Amino acid sequence: MLKVLIALLISVTLMSGPVPKTNNEFDNSRVPDGSVGTRYIPATEKRVKTRVQRDDGKYDYDLFGRISFEYFPLQLGNGNYQVIIFENIQGTKYRAAKSQTIEADIKDPLKVFLASIQTVNWNEDMDAIKKAAKLTEGLSTDREKIDAIYRYVVENISYDYDKINNIPTTYVPDIDEIIRDGKGICYDYSAVFAAMLRSQGIPCKLIKGYSTNVKGYHAWNEVYLADEDRWAIVDTTYDSVLIRGGKKIGMEKQPSQYSKSREY
Repeated sequence: MLKVLIALLISVTLMSGPVPKTNNEFDNSRVPDGSVGTRYIPATEKRVKTRVQRDDGKYDYDLFGRISFEYFPLQLGNGNYQVIIFENIQGTKYRAAKSQTIEADIKDPLKVFLASIQTVNWNEDMDAIKKAAKLTEGLSTDREKIDAIYRYVVENISYDYDKINNIPTTYVPDIDEIIRDGKGICYDYSAVFAAMLRSQGIPCKLIKGYSTNVKGYHAWNEVYLADEDRWAIVDTTYDSVLIRGGKKIGMEKQPSQYSKSREY
């Protein structure tokens, strides 16, 4: 019933080899807090990608930043990372254009999931973030804030069945647009929920993978419960559909029902 971006399932060939190493394309100022910035201006406009890799773990992203940096999480833990920018040659073939190696020493791993990154992009001037501040005004505990934002998302965003069938492979959620339209796909729900919670200082992951509750590739969240020192699974998309069907909902989901493949 619910699907997420086809882009993550598309196979591309990223060709390695000798790569010029420069600093103009990278911003490492946020590395201590768990993210790295990249940008790249190709000679002629073409599709560009960024890879963030540590040991055998790697994440590939479309890179839209040309003059401005886009930021990507260092969610693979502390250690030596390689960050590579690829530009398209033809079809699904890419060549490595720029690269750097960085050493991540993140003192507080929770900060990785508070940052504004490409997939969870937020700042204080966004309407969605102002809404989060209003929803949590006067609330003193993380639990109260999580519940207020959860209720808002599941009650005010409807699943967009048309959008999932017409979405571009390069799609990244715009949280203000989703709030304004009042509808979205699972990727949208999870990006909005994560951004709103992060703006309140509550670590929140955007997760992609599979659930026994949903057909196809899916997106949901994990929220850090500081008072219990654990991550809780929250699926706002699923609960939004349930509530509109007149069914009861409960915020926290069972781990046995969810299998993650990526986290941001």
